[in-house]
Amino acid sequence: MTTARTGPDIARISGYFLLNLVSGIFWFSLLTSLLATSMGLLVVWIGFPLLALTLMLARTAAGVERAWLRPTLGIAIESPYRPIPEGSVIVRTRAMMTDPATWRDLLYWVVMLPLGIIEFALVVALWPAVLSLVTFPVYQQWLPGNLEITLGADVYTIDSFGEAVPVSVVGIVLGILLLPLLRGLARGHAALAKSLLGPSRNEKLVAETERLSASRARGVEAAEAERRRIERDLHDGAQQRLVAVAMGLGRARGKMESDPDAAAALIAEAHADAKLAISELRDLARGIYPSVLGDRGLDAALSSLAAKCPIPVTVSVEVDPRPPTAVESTAYFTVAESLTNIAKHSGATQADVKVTRTENSVVVEVTDNGHGGAEVRQGGGLAGLADRAATIDGVVVVVSPVGGPTVIRTELPCAW
Repeated sequence: MTTARTGPDIARISGYFLLNLVSGIFWFSLLTSLLATSMGLLVVWIGFPLLALTLMLARTAAGVERAWLRPTLGIAIESPYRPIPEGSVIVRTRAMMTDPATWRDLLYWVVMLPLGIIEFALVVALWPAVLSLVTFPVYQQWLPGNLEITLGADVYTIDSFGEAVPVSVVGIVLGILLLPLLRGLARGHAALAKSLLGPSRNEKLVAETERLSASRARGVEAAEAERRRIERDLHDGAQQRLVAVAMGLGRARGKMESDPDAAAALIAEAHADAKLAISELRDLARGIYPSVLGDRGLDAALSSLAAKCPIPVTVSVEVDPRPPTAVESTAYFTVAESLTNIAKHSGATQADVKVTRTENSVVVEVTDNGHGGAEVRQGGGLAGLADRAATIDGVVVVVSPVGGPTVIRTELPCAW
């Protein structure tokens, strides 16, 4: 996604316009020369590698320009290129040549020469004029001679400081008018750069569709894995105990008259199994959606998790207004899985949980002082966190250098 920073200052804009002419002349001359030469040589084999070299240079120049536009005009433009497939040089070159973004890069440098001349001329002509007019009263006092201004048939002579002050006022007014002019030109340049150097509308829609399809697929897989877990827990836990309860009660009923003591023992055993089954069902229900989360919210639920963790955990929760249920649930299980991983694998002695609410999302950060090295591996616990977050279009980022600390940051949108 292409984003923009607001309010680049006039100094950066002016500096960019001055230097842009140099880069525009260089890349225009080089790329148009190579393009014309390679097109002319396409009748022989040398034209094709020369054309591939031209397109690679255009991409390189566009990449440098995208990086340069961020600190100068305050815009960040995402790379628009399609993935280059694996294969021979011919296959890779064909993919690059059939990518519309490559040809838009060439078009950008063709347009930059005349546009760069206009931008350069405005900065070079107007800023010195503004500065000379504003400072005119100063050097009028120190330099010999008078200034004569001709307006039509009239000639005005400026030979004193007081008469030079209106000239300075004119320079200030011109400078004030120059600021929005340069800012408007910068916005126009930024819009052109976005349209030519960034992804097109169709490319953005395709990328967004692919991202949503992948997110949906991961969500379906996560839901299926959760269903299998619940089914396994029911089969291996509560179901087995309830079967034992039923068998024990059946045996007790058969011995009720012949051996009341044995029947009472069987009933007591069945009662104990029933209580264990109830406890396992309660734990299973808590694993689906903990009651404390629904009743008292994230702060209480996460504090409960922290109290059960074998290492000290500090919890900070600021989520007013209360987020949707799906977001709360995902945040809860993200913290639960993270604390479990920390306790089992990190070797940490301290963990911190911080949950904050932004305008459109909930951000969950879990930090520990362990030995680091955590990675998102297929089938691992962190991959499960990413899959769970993907069900509501959330993103999980893991930063875990060797030696620590480890930071697991999850951003969960509150609207999707």
